[in-house]
Amino acid sequence: MKEKLKKIKFVITDVDGVLTDGLMHYDVNGEAIKSFHVRDGLGIKMLMENGIDVAVLSGRDSPILRKRISDLGIKLAILGKLEKETACYELIKQAAVTAEETAYIGDDTVDLPAFAICGLSFAVGDAENYIKDCADIVLTHNGGKGAFREVSDMILAAQGKSEVFNSAQGFLKIVSDKMSQ
Repeated sequence: MKEKLKKIKFVITDVDGVLTDGLMHYDVNGEAIKSFHVRDGLGIKMLMENGIDVAVLSGRDSPILRKRISDLGIKLAILGKLEKETACYELIKQAAVTAEETAYIGDDTVDLPAFAICGLSFAVGDAENYIKDCADIVLTHNGGKGAFREVSDMILAAQGKSEVFNSAQGFLKIVSDKMSQ
């Protein structure tokens, strides 16, 4: 698995159930809030600062999600698309990488076509067993609880860049004024 992690240049992530805990909080106007884990945001930034692109692929679209994507500086996203097979192919093309160089993080049935396309697939810790059975790696963290950060740390460690997250000096090398979670 370490050899596959070394090849990763692009990470595509689902949102609901991966970057969030999957709960939807509604008021009379629709979705009112989403909760994102700060460590996931920092993991996204650390990957991008180390030359690994990150994209968001979500079956849903909302102003809240668009705000989070903007805040993190994520340039590639396809929102409101449940059919993730062609969406993955499009994102891979936009990132100018191969499927083998792409990892995908998901949590539910809608993500299975993306698992089949990408070179490496991750299921969050609280995904159903039938989703975990289809993933290359099952994470220990649940969706919205640091699952993306777990992936980020795994990829960076496999690529010899663990000092970015496990030492003050390594982290300080990549910090810039724009890097915020």
